[in-house]
Amino acid sequence: MARYAYVNGRYVDHREARVHIEDRGYQLADGVYEVVGVRDGRLIDETLHIDRLDRSLRELRISWPVSRAALGFIIRELMRRNRLRDGLIYMQVTRGVARRDHAFPTLPVRPALVLTTKNTKRADADPGPGIAVKSHPDIRWGRCDIKTVALLPNVLAKQAARENGAYEAWLIDADGCVTEGASTNAWIVTADGELVTRQTDKGILAGITRQTLKSLCNVLQLKLVERPFSLGEAKLAQEAFITSATSFVTPVVKIDGETVNDGRVGPVARRLREEYVRFAAAGEPVT
Repeated sequence: MARYAYVNGRYVDHREARVHIEDRGYQLADGVYEVVGVRDGRLIDETLHIDRLDRSLRELRISWPVSRAALGFIIRELMRRNRLRDGLIYMQVTRGVARRDHAFPTLPVRPALVLTTKNTKRADADPGPGIAVKSHPDIRWGRCDIKTVALLPNVLAKQAARENGAYEAWLIDADGCVTEGASTNAWIVTADGELVTRQTDKGILAGITRQTLKSLCNVLQLKLVERPFSLGEAKLAQEAFITSATSFVTPVVKIDGETVNDGRVGPVARRLREEYVRFAAAGEPVT
């Protein structure tokens, strides 16, 4: 079956998808992106993801390339063409094509829009055996709250983690505290049963899965505290886990090679994953 991408107004064969060599996203990382999960042909947290895309565009002063309603149609048409039932939608908007200059183009430029899809195995309620994470210095820029395509520090951290046998990197700030993962948000459960994740500020991305999980915590009457936590505190935690649109809720059982608690998936992470999978199964329908 042919696989399609959407590139600036056209649905094209994925193998033939192209952007101009002077697209500012390609040359200057002058663009933003979003990733939306799909389960049973339904989008997960679509509205929240598009809201965040809108915020990222406004923060970089990039105009919408199409209307919000048109973007919804494009997403669904691409899903239909690619027969996407379980997987991901990737959306990227750049400032567009212009002669290379660090400053914004002086002449009007149309923002560039690219969408692709990816099939994945459907995530289920079983979290599996858990994952390992590796700590890494947080060397990113000061506006990590904007979901930009400038991800080189994240790439280097993720690669270092993989080379050390870990699935994810946990980024450590100058105070020795965990900011977030290279592509996920970070959480721990303390000995007192508090569920802790760093507060949202300019130093981390306000994850959409994180936001939904906060609502689930309220429903489940779990004590949630948003504050910094150190790498040392994380290693002494009862539980740890990561969240994202791709990982849902995934338990962490090792940090820097050290076992978290007894090395088994804890009850809080297990329950939250079960509840999030239940929520995802009832996502916004594709019509």
